[in-house]
Amino acid sequence: MNEQSTSAAAPADQYVLTLSCPDRKGIVHAVSSYLFMTGCNIEDSQQFGDHDTGLFFMRVHFSAEAPVSLDKLRASFAAIGDSFQMDWQINRADEKMRILLMVSKFGHCLNDLLFRARTGALPVEIAGVVSNHTDFAELVGSYNIPFHHIPVTKDTKPEAEARLLDIVREEGVELVVLARYMQVLSDDLCKALAGGIINIHHSFLPSFKGAKPYHQAHARGVKLIGATAHYVTADLDEGPIIEQEVERVGHDVTPEGLVAIGRDVECQALARAVKWHAERRILLNGRRTVIFA
Repeated sequence: MNEQSTSAAAPADQYVLTLSCPDRKGIVHAVSSYLFMTGCNIEDSQQFGDHDTGLFFMRVHFSAEAPVSLDKLRASFAAIGDSFQMDWQINRADEKMRILLMVSKFGHCLNDLLFRARTGALPVEIAGVVSNHTDFAELVGSYNIPFHHIPVTKDTKPEAEARLLDIVREEGVELVVLARYMQVLSDDLCKALAGGIINIHHSFLPSFKGAKPYHQAHARGVKLIGATAHYVTADLDEGPIIEQEVERVGHDVTPEGLVAIGRDVECQALARAVKWHAERRILLNGRRTVIFA
């Protein structure tokens, strides 16, 4: 009896197209026709037209059966992008986004992101960790990730931020994550990293500003603990919101208990924001976001 061996077909290359543009007829048809003509197959497609801003948003996950380079896809799509005044990107779906984490003295979000990345729960490659303190150098080293200690004072802030931008460029970083980095960034740095830097903070703002917000909340009998992940802009803590998480608490929860609950919701909200950004599911819509989750 003759045995005939069969080999599984090689998996098709996977890509993600994201775009935003003024809303008008024919956008979806143009995109789908382009993919058909280039021998690509749509795996998943989501779109949204915002009547308030007049903008159209789209995310398409597609596969290319025949080998094709990313540069060729981008070059051939450029004419369509120009004709519809699109802000668009095409990226490989299987490439992990390189990110840079920043932290000060609270390490819960850092520890959570390091673990999620190590276990594959986040589609990212952590290129390094920057801190203005050395508290977490050993933790970061245990993951074999470069740790950069960049002290910051009022007088050295320009030099510190210049060093940060050098690391971003040298390491090919696409996203900077403020995992409880407790330094206010300059307007110039915010502009340099616009759309590519995410922050997390408690959702008590503006009610409980300053030191020990959870203790202030306890004194006022707050019943909901929350956290907000958002893009960083020059307007402090007012960038486009990506994700929010809340947890209900009772009257018997101590201030220390509130802190623990707050740290958990901060980790959850930040991890989802990083995941969605890395999967290119977030499109900026003025001061808001469109998220194809």
